[in-house]
Amino acid sequence: MFKAIGNEKRFEIMKFMLTHPYCITGDIVDYLPLAQSTVSQHLKVLREAGWITGTIAGPATSYCLHDENIQWFREKVGDIF
Repeated sequence: MFKAIGNEKRFEIMKFMLTHPYCITGDIVDYLPLAQSTVSQHLKVLREAGWITGTIAGPATSYCLHDENIQWFREKVGDIF
């Protein structure tokens, strides 16, 4: 799990999701100066590690933080996130 957030851009994506729950890839692309394919790869890594979940919403997938894993993380390392 920690390796997935060791990447600065993935950590930025997670911080964005704190204030933008249920965002789609395009929202993140607009926020970060990254290509859509790069953001999609980062989202895949975060999803496979259990940090985020994705819900199909029409033609797009809506992403949000996995609350239980975020709570576990906060308990382990404090409220730095």
